[in-house]
Amino acid sequence: MRRLRDIVNWLLVADTFFVLASFGWFVVALGGRSLEIPLGFDLWLRLWEPLFMPAIGVLMAAALINGGISYVQNRWLLRSVGQDLRPRD
Repeated sequence: MRRLRDIVNWLLVADTFFVLASFGWFVVALGGRSLEIPLGFDLWLRLWEPLFMPAIGVLMAAALINGGISYVQNRWLLRSVGQDLRPRD
């Protein structure tokens, strides 16, 4: 199970860098388009829906799932310890 988790974490890190590189390509290609230099803006637009949107969606879903798992684990830990560590007003 730990090996699977390590593989998923590695894939999410790779996905993060892919999304960042895609954004960098977008910025450079957009700048090239404004200067009328062909740097692949049209190709980037064609790849937006089939490639970049799913990569961003996977990244956002992983962040939400990770947050939910962390929340559940913390709640379980607080219950197993038997005390509530939250400050009381």
